[in-house]
Amino acid sequence: MLYRKQIGKEQAYQKAKHYCSYQERCHYEVKEKLYSFGLYKQQVEELLSQLIEEDYLNEERFAIQFAGGKFRIKQWGRVKIKHELKQKMVSDYCIKKALRQIEEE
Repeated sequence: MLYRKQIGKEQAYQKAKHYCSYQERCHYEVKEKLYSFGLYKQQVEELLSQLIEEDYLNEERFAIQFAGGKFRIKQWGRVKIKHELKQKMVSDYCIKKALRQIEEE
């Protein structure tokens, strides 16, 4: 069994803020990161909503940046981008919005 040292909720929150401000993240990535700190479901949900309220975490913004970057820099097609966003548990609404942004460019 892999044992992780559990950190406090406040310390986890500070680390998550840094994690989100360094680069756009999807909810799934941040949730996994918070669980890796040894937090419980209730704490993870509270911190996620706090990060969303304070605009550190915005899935729509993440999807648009992800899609635009992969399209321009990696030359990915729409199908591959859509598949990758689905893998990251991004909502259909955000995926559609991100793909529409590409078409406008």
